[in-house]
Amino acid sequence: MTHRTAEQDGRTFEGPPRTPTPPAHGSGRGGGGARILRVLGELLITLGVIVLLFVFYEVYVTDWFSAQKQRQVTERLEQQWQNNRGNGLGPLDGQAFARLYIPALGPDYHFSVVQGTNAKDLEAGPGHYRDTAMPGQRGNFAVAGHRVGRGAPFNDLDLVQSCDAIVVETADHWYVYRMLPETGEVGGWAQGRGAQPRCANSHVQPLGGAYRDVHGKDIVQPDQGQVIDPIPGQPSDAVVPQAQASLITLTTCHPKFSARERLILHGVLVKSYEKSGDSMPPELGETN
Repeated sequence: MTHRTAEQDGRTFEGPPRTPTPPAHGSGRGGGGARILRVLGELLITLGVIVLLFVFYEVYVTDWFSAQKQRQVTERLEQQWQNNRGNGLGPLDGQAFARLYIPALGPDYHFSVVQGTNAKDLEAGPGHYRDTAMPGQRGNFAVAGHRVGRGAPFNDLDLVQSCDAIVVETADHWYVYRMLPETGEVGGWAQGRGAQPRCANSHVQPLGGAYRDVHGKDIVQPDQGQVIDPIPGQPSDAVVPQAQASLITLTTCHPKFSARERLILHGVLVKSYEKSGDSMPPELGETN
């Protein structure tokens, strides 16, 4: 057997020619397909793990961070109310200025509402759409909130029913809104759900007039921003400001785990209480 040096053949090693390596087990006919399936399976497993980690982060990790931020803005709000401090200019972006209660979603359901609806604002809690009415005012007090992850304040918004109370607490007042009749309830309202004690006693009914298309619950496209107008779906001058209803509108993504559409809930102000000591409105004790 002849040895060749690196100088003779231009390679950087020296030694006898290598013996061909025998084919690995399974590398014959069909072996390539098996390798492809094995690699594909490993990729799918990896992708599945990544998706699960992403879902875990979106649902649980962001909830934890948002809970911390909600606690911080709530503590600052309580301090501000206790010290009766205010800047006289209204809430600053990202600052909490009210609390939202929906008794039908449980006695522990309450969130501090912050000013603004950008991504950072909504990480701390439900956010008030700038340039919409403030609590108790005529017009439309509109609030957005996440449905999944980041605290998910509006996760169960679809469970709220017509006439259910939506209570807003401010520094000096409690405002009680109630969800308006849903689209399918309007026709027979007086003889149907409208005759039930909660609706009859709170005098909730279809608003009519310029508000005839404003119902308790709707599904709309993301670009239908008119749902937070002073008179949803109508020009603001359709009713003079002094005669406008006092509405609340809550918006969130629909369906869950998707931003394809928006779930909209409309309510109307039916009662207000001036805050006095530790007294709380009886509507907070309601359940479904």
